[in-house]
Order: sequence, then structure tokens, then C-alpha cells
Amino acid sequence: MSEESYSLSGRVFHRLREDILSGKYHSNEELREKTIGDELGVSRTPVREALRQLELEGLVKIIPNKGAVVEGISQEDIKDIYEIRSRLEGLCAKRAAEHITQEQIEELEENIFLVDFHAQKGNYSQMLELDNRFHDILYEASKSRMLKQELSNFHHYVQRVRKITLSMPERVIKSNDEHRQILEALKKHDQLQAEQLATDHMLRTIANMDQYGWDNLLK
Repeated sequence: MSEESYSLSGRVFHRLREDILSGKYHSNEELREKTIGDELGVSRTPVREALRQLELEGLVKIIPNKGAVVEGISQEDIKDIYEIRSRLEGLCAKRAAEHITQEQIEELEENIFLVDFHAQKGNYSQMLELDNRFHDILYEASKSRMLKQELSNFHHYVQRVRKITLSMPERVIKSNDEHRQILEALKKHDQLQAEQLATDHMLRTIANMDQYGWDNLLK
């Protein structure tokens, strides 16, 4: 493919991946090349290339003589992601405790304050953005490009579930309290405590999803 065609298929890929992860397309739904091409204003070629890339990520299954269907993210996938994240987030927090700057600490303090404020107002969309930012700062503070890349990808893959769980007031309060404890460990540059708290934070999220009910999360 030419560079222009590759760039186009890349844009189609990111659009389709976002639509699958956000729930626009559901598991086992057929993805028709022509329909998608018409919707996005592109030919079938970049759509076909994008679908092949999505198959490599496990989000789409291409069936011979039929076409592409959505695989999506299953309950098992989500649990796997959070278990892996728990280890990586712990390592990230451990690194961050060593390298974090005063400016980053102050930004995390402001983040926690703003979550408390918006929780009282019921502004759930702002809280999701703030939760994203808290973890982004943590990734940046770790000074590990590889950790930041992998954790950002995992974060993106469970965005739909996170949006639901962070709309529950009791979970928002508990999650922000857990963030506050992580921050205190970071301020003390206590690497082991920061690692354990960040790991526990992810594992509690799995327990919370079990309690909420997977049918509600994946419907």
C-alpha cells in the first residue's frame, strides 16, 4: 500500500476500534465493508485492511465466505486486563515513587480535590476524565515509556466498563480514597507501599465489577 492508503486504513482502524470498544457495535454483529466505507466516505480497501488489523487485536473475527463479525471484549478479557494491569500499575507506582516531581504531586492533589467536588455535584463525565488524568500522571511519573504505552492501551480497552463503574457514587468515593492513599505513598517516596496500594486498587475494581454484575456491564 502507498503511504496515503496506509494512513487512511489507520484512521479507519482507530475509528472502528473506538466504535467497538464504546459499544456502538456488539458482539457477533456483522461488519459490512461497503456499509462502513459509505459511512466513513472511503473505499472498501482501507476498511478491509482495518478489519484485518482488528482481527490481529482480537476485536474482530473474519469468517471465510461471510465477512467480519465483532468479537468485542468478554468478561474473561476484562478480568485478564485488570489482573495484568494490577501488576503493571503496581510497578508503575513503584517507579513513580522514585521519580515523581513536586509539580506532579501538586497536580495529583488537585485531581483528587476535583473528583471530590464533582462527586458531590454528580458530574460523572468529569470524574471519568479526572480518573484518566490521575493514571496518566502516574504513568508519566514512572518515566517508563514502555509502561506508559502498555497501560494506556489497557486503559483504553476497558473504557466502556470504567464509564459504568465510575457512574456509581459509592465506587467513585472509594476509588478516590484509594487514589489519595497512593498519593500519600508517592509523597513519602515509599516505593513498596505505592506498589502495593496501586495493585490493590486494580484488584478492588475486579471485585466491584463482580458485585455490580457482568450482565449490567456488558449489555
